[in-house]
Amino acid sequence: EGKIMAARYARENKIPYLGICLGMQVALIEYARHEAGMANANSTEFAPDTDQPVVALINEWQNHDGKVEQRDESSDLGGTMRLGAQTCAVNPGTLAAEIYGSVVTERHRHRYEANNHYLSRVEAAGMIVSARTPTEHLCEIMELPREGAHAHPWYMGVQYHPEFKSTPRTGHPLFTSFIKAALAHHAAAYPAAAVSAGEHALQGDAA
Repeated sequence: EGKIMAARYARENKIPYLGICLGMQVALIEYARHEAGMANANSTEFAPDTDQPVVALINEWQNHDGKVEQRDESSDLGGTMRLGAQTCAVNPGTLAAEIYGSVVTERHRHRYEANNHYLSRVEAAGMIVSARTPTEHLCEIMELPREGAHAHPWYMGVQYHPEFKSTPRTGHPLFTSFIKAALAHHAAAYPAAAVSAGEHALQGDAA
């Protein structure tokens, strides 16, 4: 619940927010509760008996013979995980498209997903699903628009793990964009500090 409150605080106060894996899921729960009218929205990971499971375990998996088998939270961990790299298209005109272009390929390691049965209600309330997997149509990226009633300067959740592809020498473009947004937010909130930092940088260049 603390993470859900943090996601709400960032959303309502226009603070840049990047939710990775569980971070995306708590942002989805928060938005479903407070903007999409689903007061009981939750994840079955936290509340197995919730009547509004906006995040849930994928409980049908296809085995090597092409048969669908049932899995649950007590099944073999590897067998219920979405693992490895996956490629999907990114919707044009989104923040995700500015960062990635038309295609995103990222690595995964998780068991719970945004529940497609509820995503349309969340989208109708203003959230944007900017990328989905090509076959199961699972949510890969969600974001708030930067214009309109639900506008936010930088608010994004991703189901995958971009840190797997980021290095000290080559920072991931998603992290770069997020850090730039955080710096811009700080400069706008504390202009005197921004001027001081700029002067310090100029002095360092001169030295």
